[in-house]
Amino acid sequence: MKIIGIDPGLRNMGWGVIAVDGPRLRHLANGIVHSSGDDLGPRLAALYRGLCAVIAEHGPDTAAVEQTFVNKDAVGTLKLGQARGIALLAPAEAGLEIGEYAPNAVKKTVVGVGHAAKEQIQHMVRFMLPGVTFAGPDAADALAVAICHAHHLQGRALCIKTSA
Repeated sequence: MKIIGIDPGLRNMGWGVIAVDGPRLRHLANGIVHSSGDDLGPRLAALYRGLCAVIAEHGPDTAAVEQTFVNKDAVGTLKLGQARGIALLAPAEAGLEIGEYAPNAVKKTVVGVGHAAKEQIQHMVRFMLPGVTFAGPDAADALAVAICHAHHLQGRALCIKTSA
């Protein structure tokens, strides 16, 4: 199974694709879709087109998107929410099932604690996906989201097997 993890961002939207084979995880690709300029509409369109191209190229079976958190800057939070809408729309348009995870849930799954630093997350992603080279911090975060989704899917599969 291939999973695409997406870290929503208005300037930099990170993505990472992993393969899951039983308990084994393997890195396939990662990158960042960039947008520039000041006009929101064209920036969102660029993110959408870029993310759709990534999905078409890598053919994931499912997707996972990190939820946004509310900060003190209401305008910034709203704009990030719009970028998150693109992160949900692109895989939905491709017919993918989408898992959504809070940042603390991703950190707890990957590192073991919900308030881990970015460096700790990157270290554990490197440990879980040997040989990976990150396109940037946003791509590393996206891979962590994909790993989180893989672990949740594996847990769900175990629950189904034991209840049957």
